[in-house]
Amino acid sequence: MRQRQSEGWIPTLKEAPADSEAKSHRLLLRAGYIRQLAAGVYTYLPLGLRVLRKLEAIVREEMDAAGAQEILMPTLQPLELWEESGRASAYGPELVRLADRNGRGFALGPTHEEVVTALIRQDLTSYRQLPVTLYQIHTKYRDERRPRYGLLRCREFRMKDAYSFHADEAGLEETYGRMRFAYETIFRRIGLQALAVEADSGPIGGEGGSHEFMALAESGEDTLLVCPACGYGANVEAAEGRTAADACPRCGKPLSATRGIEVGHVFKLGTKYSAAMNALAVGADGKQRPVLMGCYGIGVSRLLAAVAEQHADDAGLNWPAAVAPYQIHLLLLAPRDEEQRELAEQVSSELELAGYEVLLDDREERPGVKFHDADLIGLPLRLTVGKDTSAGRLELAAGRDKRLIAREEVLAEAAAILRRN
Repeated sequence: MRQRQSEGWIPTLKEAPADSEAKSHRLLLRAGYIRQLAAGVYTYLPLGLRVLRKLEAIVREEMDAAGAQEILMPTLQPLELWEESGRASAYGPELVRLADRNGRGFALGPTHEEVVTALIRQDLTSYRQLPVTLYQIHTKYRDERRPRYGLLRCREFRMKDAYSFHADEAGLEETYGRMRFAYETIFRRIGLQALAVEADSGPIGGEGGSHEFMALAESGEDTLLVCPACGYGANVEAAEGRTAADACPRCGKPLSATRGIEVGHVFKLGTKYSAAMNALAVGADGKQRPVLMGCYGIGVSRLLAAVAEQHADDAGLNWPAAVAPYQIHLLLLAPRDEEQRELAEQVSSELELAGYEVLLDDREERPGVKFHDADLIGLPLRLTVGKDTSAGRLELAAGRDKRLIAREEVLAEAAAILRRN
């Protein structure tokens, strides 16, 4: 796939807006990935949407591999479901409420425990139908008191939320472990350094315990306590609820503090929702009882910002190949030079035929502007057609690796570098 930059919509900025606090927020704005519509509400421009779709695809692949089945639930939720579960008042002002023309109350879904429980109870009768895990990738809404840090804390955001239903504790435990493994695989594939820590269940509820997956970053709003000796980790609330905040409950060694961004959360809900909403199944003993539930969320749009936080420098973004909007940035420094233009067209066509995604900068701009924008956009591999064209050479740049290569080497070099990235 090839995109000509002269025909694309990639509006870069020389300076970041004054109110952009986090590194990812500044760079995603400057590099033309997102634009703000209102506080905590963003439009994804073509580059940003390509990254988001690649993240969603990886999440979807790992959820499917873990045995979950994809569905799509409504955003508009009857408020009576929240009253049935007891969360209508407990959830607080973050729940966006509205009424239809007949005065019936609704909420814009910040999460879907009530909806999925109501869905399951319609057709669930026997333990023989269990276990089952359903998931969706959907837009969520929370009326954050103080949206900030760009995509890290929004009012409208993309999330993958999964829900599992079980006849017994053993089934719940097995799925919980499988989901934790799937999350670790997702974060590894997208190049994100994330740590699983013990956590408080918060407004989602449940008494069975939970773990947060935290992307380590200076801009993180959460403080984590980590044991370098045994690998134990907890957020401050979970650690202080169990033991002294300066000692590891597992090995007794000192804990060290670091900052993190919550990118995923897994919960053992137990019967919190099934009991309140009568999601029942007849067990092997012939008795009817509430099913056990688990809940597993990943903030997909927050992943985009978290990866940007971890893979950026002062010059711009540095995307891992798995989630980069394009794999290769091909700069044509002098579009009016026939020799340069011919070489750039031939090389971009060859790369496209070989299956690579290429962004071809064929704009009538000064070379300095092109290099500046390429640094901001941050694709894994950059090729430049310039003054060395007459010798049949291009400049290759990948991280700190910058050198001249022959045209005949382009495909082999691209394959080797992107395989390592």
